[in-house]
Amino acid sequence: MFREQGSVAINDAVMSTTRLRRGLQEKALRQPVPGPTACLDMSGSAQKIKMSKPPNENVTTYKLVVVGDGGVGKSALTIQFFQKMFVQDYDPTIEDSYIQHTEIDGKWCILDVLDTAGQEEFSAMREQYMRKGDGFLLVFSVTDIISYENIKNFFTQILRVKDRESYPMILVANKVDLVHLRKVTEEQGRELAASLKIPYIETSAKDPPLNVDTAFHEVVRIIRNQPVEVREKKRRKHAFHRNKCTIL
Repeated sequence: MFREQGSVAINDAVMSTTRLRRGLQEKALRQPVPGPTACLDMSGSAQKIKMSKPPNENVTTYKLVVVGDGGVGKSALTIQFFQKMFVQDYDPTIEDSYIQHTEIDGKWCILDVLDTAGQEEFSAMREQYMRKGDGFLLVFSVTDIISYENIKNFFTQILRVKDRESYPMILVANKVDLVHLRKVTEEQGRELAASLKIPYIETSAKDPPLNVDTAFHEVVRIIRNQPVEVREKKRRKHAFHRNKCTIL
């Protein structure tokens, strides 16, 4: 199991910037709000808060997508990561996008995270956001065996859309704080992750949170650790899609 470590950067001005409902197109790329950033040092038993600022020069943007069935806690994880608060009641029919400057392993980056709707009626939108993702968090609830079984569907669809044999992903077993309701064991979770050849982590968005920051940071580490030629190929592909035009 991963443990929280290092410095976690949180933008003071973080807020949900986009809400996508069925049939709506995603808005133009948001810009992260610059300015002071609070860094929580989780290395000790007590949390030490220090102030830091993101660099002025251009930094890499990572588009992360949180996928999984409805009700598994995707929004709770995302809001806990960005706003450091636990939201128990949330509208499962909306998709929210969040953006912020973040420091991971001493390197600044911009995290652009899409918290997706898990309901089946939104399945037609999945391929659209899968095409844009640089990395994915595959989330299931340990209290819901069906959400665990459906992870393979998300995994397979991502690889098909990306036309790749592997892609930066992490398997997230959420709601581990609900011990008395647990139906999926840690062993089962690790077996699934091993079969998919992706990392596994257990999380809880409820205060005090468990491994929430680590889950998002680990996806960025996986992206960064890709071979240079793979990252360059993805960069050129993104540039092509941005610059191509349509002749009517």
